[in-house]
Amino acid sequence: MSKGSLFGSSSTIAKVNGEAIDYADFQAQETLTKQIQQQQQQDVDEDILSAQTYEYLVTTRMLNQEYKKLGLVYTNKEFGDAVASNNPPDWFRQQFSDQTGAYNPQTASSKLSEITSQIKKNPNNPQAILFYNAVLQPTTDAELGKKYQALINGAIYIPKWLAEKNAADNSAHANISYINVPYTSVNDSSVTVSDDEVKEYVKNHSKEFETKEESRQIAYLTFDASASPQDTASVIAQLNALKGEFKAATDIKTFLESKDSKLGYSDRFLGKNIIQQPAKDSLFKLQPGEMYGPYLDAGDYVVARMVGIRTIPDSAKVRHILVETNERSQQGMTKVREDSAALKRLDSAIAEIKAGKKFDSVCLKYSDDGSKFKGGVMDFFGQGAMVESFADSSFLGKVGDKKTVHSEFGYHYIEILAQKGSQPAYNIAYLAKPIQISAETDDSVKNAAAQFAGTSRNIKDFYANAVKLKKSPITVGGIKENSYELGNPQSPGYLGKNRQFIKWVYQNGVGDVSEPAKFGQKYIVAIITTIDKPGLPGVETARPLVEQKIKNQKKAKIIADKIKGSTLEAIAQNAATSVRQADSLSFQLGSIPTIGLEAKVIGAAFNKQLQGKISPPIAGETGVFVIKSNNIYGVASAGGNLEAKRKGEEMQLKGNVMRSSQSFEPLRKAADINDYRFTVLK
Repeated sequence: MSKGSLFGSSSTIAKVNGEAIDYADFQAQETLTKQIQQQQQQDVDEDILSAQTYEYLVTTRMLNQEYKKLGLVYTNKEFGDAVASNNPPDWFRQQFSDQTGAYNPQTASSKLSEITSQIKKNPNNPQAILFYNAVLQPTTDAELGKKYQALINGAIYIPKWLAEKNAADNSAHANISYINVPYTSVNDSSVTVSDDEVKEYVKNHSKEFETKEESRQIAYLTFDASASPQDTASVIAQLNALKGEFKAATDIKTFLESKDSKLGYSDRFLGKNIIQQPAKDSLFKLQPGEMYGPYLDAGDYVVARMVGIRTIPDSAKVRHILVETNERSQQGMTKVREDSAALKRLDSAIAEIKAGKKFDSVCLKYSDDGSKFKGGVMDFFGQGAMVESFADSSFLGKVGDKKTVHSEFGYHYIEILAQKGSQPAYNIAYLAKPIQISAETDDSVKNAAAQFAGTSRNIKDFYANAVKLKKSPITVGGIKENSYELGNPQSPGYLGKNRQFIKWVYQNGVGDVSEPAKFGQKYIVAIITTIDKPGLPGVETARPLVEQKIKNQKKAKIIADKIKGSTLEAIAQNAATSVRQADSLSFQLGSIPTIGLEAKVIGAAFNKQLQGKISPPIAGETGVFVIKSNNIYGVASAGGNLEAKRKGEEMQLKGNVMRSSQSFEPLRKAADINDYRFTVLK
């Protein structure tokens, strides 16, 4: 999604209970989140980032309004006291714990004072702004959230009478005899569901279906634009033509770069367990200078060249001193020291070791790694357990070797203490080319899609032409104005991300047909079939959700009308089924063995008015039941006093509210939220 172009004079991106969120605030928060993700070396998805930023700002504004009503604040003194304690806010613990994860309150307080002093001196410093927004402000938000949650939890109470009732219900069990006629015994084709019946069902279950936002539904046809056999043959021919040059290349890295190989050259000797090429068994049979391929690796064709083979240990034991230049935390890699300063510090450590000081004491003094508390020793580890440069030094050297090595964390001084076992290691170079669809193939598919679109300008023609092509339109519903994905990733109709296409859906109306749109390796042509305004969904949207339920209701009536007899045995004979038994039924489980969850049946089993009697037909989840409650009995309690159980239930309820954010959801439903992203964000 492209940002920064506003339509009209408004820069309000949303309003929460009448309070505006400005585009500038949105942009600043989005930039901050992006910086944090990049520091954590995460891939940044612009569409997801935009959606997350919007949700964060709306939720924060809504909660802050509630905090203000309640008079909740989190003062600087509270923050300072928390930092100076052994139980600091999570964000601060993450930021200022040492390499071993230990948190020192005095050190943290000192660092906080230093940082806040720098912020006051230069509030516009980018690092100061980042620290405030990424650490201080989230900490305040989180602590206010805890206070709010504490108020909610304080209001949760399980009275004694309810605990007594729960205990009685949980200890009650029932034994029933029953017959079950499943809904599948009536063919779906024998019952039809009208549009009016769908409307009536939705109206009667309005709380399940009512929405605050407009949504739209499309139907689409796909036209496969994957590579043709000719495209695949072209890639293979290209690789075969390059084999001679590849084999003769002396500067392999430069050669692969010049040929735009999808796989680069790392010039490393790797053990068998590290190499994950699909053709590795064939590769391991090569001698230095020999080649293999082209072979298929996912979506690429590859030619491999065996550069060299040598023997390396299975595992190595080393000791080392690390002087950090970068520190990893939950916020990502953070620069802690310049390279020159790190090398100078490491040189001092090496000098002391060469002067005769014990490695353990020097390591404890200079190393930033947690292993310093055990003399810097890294016990036997495999090749894949360490970063590249560290592993290569440990496995390619010999026992007694000492070497300075640079890694993403900083500079290491490594001494190899021991090596065990042996295995062959392979230095392999890969020339890889993706299988790409040719312009000719792509144009051919696009033209076929365009021809379909051109002759399908209304709903009738769209479906008629689909039949001619022997294609079945796929439906995707629930498309919101500010969605960034089309469909559910778990559903077969999922198309993926395409904001421009979603904008087309909202710039057109029912019956409008799109031009061919590219989604991955296919083109689609879509038609807008439904527009559901805020409120209850229309028939076309609701039918797939409710049709089977309505059919089951109708089947239940058909089955119930055929149930005859004054005893279960007689009813079973007339229904061509048998009487079954179910023991130890309970409210807690709510299910019948081999049947599943059947709340209505369980409720009837504990109805004392039905005890010893034949129930009327019960329309359950899976079919129609007729039961006879034979016995309701209690089971001895598992022990423990009632007050302890009451408190346990109360704690469980509080925990459920905490885990599911149930305390925030009512605020969201009650809030008046106006979303202007569609018109503000280009």
